[in-house]
Amino acid sequence: MTSNEGNFIKRLQRQKEDALEFVVDTYLPIIKGITYKVLIPLNDQGVIDECINDIFLSIWNNSKKFKGDSTDFRKWICTIAKFKAIDYYRKASKEVEFSSEHMDMNADLSAEDELILLEDRTELIKLINQLEPVDREIFIMKFFLGLKTEEIAKKLALTNTSIDNRVYRGKKKLYQKVTTLELGESRI
Repeated sequence: MTSNEGNFIKRLQRQKEDALEFVVDTYLPIIKGITYKVLIPLNDQGVIDECINDIFLSIWNNSKKFKGDSTDFRKWICTIAKFKAIDYYRKASKEVEFSSEHMDMNADLSAEDELILLEDRTELIKLINQLEPVDREIFIMKFFLGLKTEEIAKKLALTNTSIDNRVYRGKKKLYQKVTTLELGESRI
């Protein structure tokens, strides 16, 4: 039996390969359109192709969760395509930002400068470890991992305002500790 407009959803849910072929043949143009619209700024055909393949793999793996008719199926796969493409865009954007920042940072530094930066970072980590556990996590996520306030709030189940307040207070505490350390050293 081969898949057609009337039976492809049930066959796909039973993991029949001809149903996946039918879905690819029928919906590839719309999936490509959605993916290109989101990922074209990256200007990387390899990422676009990988995303399209991942979308169809996700459709295949999650087909049993789908409930509805062919109209709903079209909406369902368009939603999968949109969110997969956005995930790929975010991932690729972060990789590009990180690599360019990392290269710029170390390009003109001498060995002594790099050592000083490493020592400063070690001192900063020691100071951050003196914060409360939640504040410590926030600082690490925000300043070392580069996460945005919204992402941190989601991960820690706090509000954006709460995160911002904790960052503000934490910076204040760290500043006070640093100035106390500097004053203590100058007296010696």
